[in-house]
Amino acid sequence: MKKIFGRPRSLKPTPTHYCPGCGHSIVHRLVAEVIDEMDMRGTSIGVPPAGCAVLAYFYFDIDMIEAPHGRGPALATGVKRVLPNHLVFSYQGDGDLAAIGTAESFHAANRGENITIIFINNAVYGMTGGQMAPTTILGQKTTTSPPGRTPLLDGYPVQMSEILAQLRGAAYIERCTVNSPPAVMKTKRAIRKAFQYQMDKRGFSMVEVLSPCPTNWKMSAVDACKWIDEVMTKEFPLGVLKDIGAKEAGKEKKS
Repeated sequence: MKKIFGRPRSLKPTPTHYCPGCGHSIVHRLVAEVIDEMDMRGTSIGVPPAGCAVLAYFYFDIDMIEAPHGRGPALATGVKRVLPNHLVFSYQGDGDLAAIGTAESFHAANRGENITIIFINNAVYGMTGGQMAPTTILGQKTTTSPPGRTPLLDGYPVQMSEILAQLRGAAYIERCTVNSPPAVMKTKRAIRKAFQYQMDKRGFSMVEVLSPCPTNWKMSAVDACKWIDEVMTKEFPLGVLKDIGAKEAGKEKKS
């Protein structure tokens, strides 16, 4: 009998520590599938973050280098410059990318570093107890914003994809989710495109993934998936924020 579905070779046969309903496991698999399909298992290097995915090196069966909190893009930059033909990606949460790592993320994109960031946005600090994150939505209750986030006291949610898309060095930025089978397949295509842009030396790429966090959102896994569609995507609209390939194609048609 022909086997048509199984565990990606780039993913170890190891149970993960993630909570039930968490999106990290799905995104891990998608990244591993794409690496396998691109035949880059031996030349891929991942940079796990501080946060829920800090143990990602236990799960990916590729080279992994742990970064200090927020410094994933800086570490990925150094690795990529030394090994320019390797696939190098930083895997980061909203706190790691949009709080302590804001400068690293911003300037790596602005310099057009030829790396890819997989940005997991669950609008809360997952590992440390559910505190308010830079991406926490207005009105969202967390352990440090019990009444809900307010603009007067807490400011507004940070839209990292929109910010980085304005920078000249950014080549491809798309926001996706993993709360339904069609959404999962779309996210996989985005990851594949980001990785391909990197291997084509086109510059900085990032895929933002709106990921369910039932434990810290205090809701069921099903309701967490619904909340992404009904609430989260209003603040963080899905879609392509920047694609230099699409712009180039448009110029060719005009000419």
